[in-house]
Amino acid sequence: MDVVEQVRTGRLRLRPWTTGAADLARLADVYGRDEVTRWLGGGPSVPPAELVARWSAVHQLDSRFLCWAIERPDGVPAGTVLLKPLPNGVGEVEVGWHLHPDSWGGGYATEAARAVVDRAFGLGLPEVYAVVRPGNERSMAVCRRLGMTPLGRMTRWYDVELEAFRLMAPVVVE
Repeated sequence: MDVVEQVRTGRLRLRPWTTGAADLARLADVYGRDEVTRWLGGGPSVPPAELVARWSAVHQLDSRFLCWAIERPDGVPAGTVLLKPLPNGVGEVEVGWHLHPDSWGGGYATEAARAVVDRAFGLGLPEVYAVVRPGNERSMAVCRRLGMTPLGRMTRWYDVELEAFRLMAPVVVE
């Protein structure tokens, strides 16, 4: 595993998802839950192993991008945090998080997203976006905790109305 692909925080290890049985079972559990997929516009159209392959392919094309497993202190993946280009965009990059309900409310989404955003800015990205389905108060709260600016509702990227947020890289004064 490439060192660039792993990110650590005070409590979490962010690592690529694997095709190991435990990871595939956890992915199936996370993305098979209505309380998760209702905010994603539905569950994946491919099996978990194909999700892992697709996420790996995105990373192979551009090593800045990846979908990481958010590994809790007990070693169980809390869910996914991602950094990837927004579809139909002009270079905009999305940070996102999809957590299992057994990991909600522990600060994992904010902690993982903060680490991924910091990594993105360290790699030279000037800004990141988050898109959230209207009504998903938990994810909008994560955006606010990250310091993201609300941009209002738009249909630009996923052809569905979403709340958009942006965070600019900090200005470095020398």
